Formats: sequence, structure tokens, C-alpha cells
Amino acid sequence: MKIKEGYMLRSVAGQNIVVPVGDAALSFNGMISLNGSGAFLWSAMTEDVSRDELVSKLLSEYDVEPQVAAVGVDSFLKKMREAKLLVE
Repeated sequence: MKIKEGYMLRSVAGQNIVVPVGDAALSFNGMISLNGSGAFLWSAMTEDVSRDELVSKLLSEYDVEPQVAAVGVDSFLKKMREAKLLVE
């Protein structure tokens, strides 16, 4: 799975904001703000990755327990699915 085309992560006043561009701007109303780990996962999903790969990447980047990383990835993916931002 990966992030749909038409969305970019930008840093605005120190905040990580997802911005729709092109045709996506016509169909997406709202704003998504990501914390540091969310921005990390977003960046990892510019290429096709699996859930397990995301957990592994998070464990490599942050000092967290595997269970905590898995819960974080699942929460992030749920939010991205709800916003219809994933290609699966």
C-alpha cells in the first residue's frame, strides 16, 4: 500500500501538514496534521510498503517496543483509510 498521488506533506510553521494538490484539491476538503512519527510513516509510504515493513521502519527509527510500534502503525493506517488517502 502507499499514499495516493495528489497529496504532499509540507512543513508549515513547524507543523507537518498534508496538502492536496491538483485534482485532489477539488475532492478533498479539510486538513491533516501529522506528528513526527506520522510524518515519518507518510514519507515511508511514498513507495509501496506492507504494514509489517512500516512497523519495521518505525522500530528502526524510534526507540519503542514492537507492540507499541504495531499499534501506532495500525492507528495511522486506519486514519489514512478513513480519509481515503491509501492505494492498497
